[in-house]
Amino acid sequence: MTALCQPPASHFIDGHYLEDAAGDPIPVISPATGEEIARLHAVTPALIDRALDAATRAQAEWARLSGGARGRVLRRAAEIMRTRNRELSELETRNTGKPLQETLVADAASGADALDYFGSIAAGLTGEHIPLGADFAYTVRDPLGVCVGIGAWNYPIQIASWKCAPALACGNAMVFKPSEITPLSALKLAEILIEAGAPAGLFNVVQGMGPVGAALSTDPRVAKVSLTGSVPTGRRVYAAAAEGLKHVTMELGGKSPLIVFEDADIENAISGAILGNFYSSGQICSNGTRVFVQKRIKEKFLKRLTERLQGVVMGDPLDEAVNFGPLISPAQMEKVLSYIGIGKAEGARLITGGTRADRDGCFVAPTVFADVTDQMTIAREEIFGPVMAVLDFDDEAEVIARANATQFGLAAGVFTADLTRAHRVIGQLKAGTTWINTYNLTPVEMPFGGVKASGFGRENGHAAIEHYSQLKSVYVALTPTQAPY
Repeated sequence: MTALCQPPASHFIDGHYLEDAAGDPIPVISPATGEEIARLHAVTPALIDRALDAATRAQAEWARLSGGARGRVLRRAAEIMRTRNRELSELETRNTGKPLQETLVADAASGADALDYFGSIAAGLTGEHIPLGADFAYTVRDPLGVCVGIGAWNYPIQIASWKCAPALACGNAMVFKPSEITPLSALKLAEILIEAGAPAGLFNVVQGMGPVGAALSTDPRVAKVSLTGSVPTGRRVYAAAAEGLKHVTMELGGKSPLIVFEDADIENAISGAILGNFYSSGQICSNGTRVFVQKRIKEKFLKRLTERLQGVVMGDPLDEAVNFGPLISPAQMEKVLSYIGIGKAEGARLITGGTRADRDGCFVAPTVFADVTDQMTIAREEIFGPVMAVLDFDDEAEVIARANATQFGLAAGVFTADLTRAHRVIGQLKAGTTWINTYNLTPVEMPFGGVKASGFGRENGHAAIEHYSQLKSVYVALTPTQAPY
């Protein structure tokens, strides 16, 4: 076991690490080596109760502070995260297997950006004045109360930060459950918030599997549930939260289209396709895994893409020269390999990859299929691995209809030199987050989320404030009240 990764205890509740060895053991495995790097325990009902009680108490204290005071705590936390970026990135790399080259810029750094952004706008979360003749009204933006965050395993500290930053800026408290596969870095975020001046109990971290999420989602002390996960998990959590009429944000899966027109800058389009399929070894919900390439340039696109993939460097993810890491677990690797087998069996043309890499760890080579049709399994189902399906098309109307023919609606991208066409096509794609001539860039200033089966609600940007607060309207009478009797 790696002493560097083992936390003082499994949970962070009411400002302190807490352990309860009665909980089921949770071994934490490095996907790059198969080594157990830490061992935690699932939270027990007694500790869930303590976490929710602590959050309820801390939320009342926190909500009494001004927005400016709350914002200062969040901004201090952002600065601490930035000073510890390498330490946090190395922990994330050991736990997720993502290359350090990637985590140094995309994980804790993104989390710090979220804390900074929402800390900066906390003082400005004001209502409006509404003149009504001799009377007037005003609105107040109130916190919801105790929020529950449920994270996914692909971006552990980023997801924890994206959820807690707007929640805390609005005056809420949070109990956060990371994925049991990547449970380590959220504990560090909890430490940092206490160090930055947050009251004990404001941000609690509890570990566990599905039953823990279900217990949190149904507890009457909880006002809001925010989930990042798969569509099946989203349905279960949504149903549980609905029983208590709780506020819900769902950021779920996708099978997003990335459309390349024949006039696109082909190098730029290939860069977008690489980011949208192979970054984080393809384990990103917004990935553009259905790459529609106009027929006239399809073979040129495939040839140059294959050449560019020669730049993949696999190896120890802690080596900053490595740019492609393993999948998160043996189970995920087997799932991805099974989809590759299905793609071959259904007649897709394998251009490159298609095998497990010849090395230790859960590495699967970047895989590209061409001549994929809309009915093929690899074009319909989310694989969550480094598998790109290239489909060809003739004209704009055709590709728009085919791009929209999916239950998902998380993201979409368009590459073209014709910006009029770019806006016209994006305007017709049924997706919540879209890009023109780039892909998978998610700055904190821009709302992120999906439509259809990909979820609802938004994270990041001012839009997130709407999902972590509620408006109170106040009518002020300055004239006598009239009554009929």
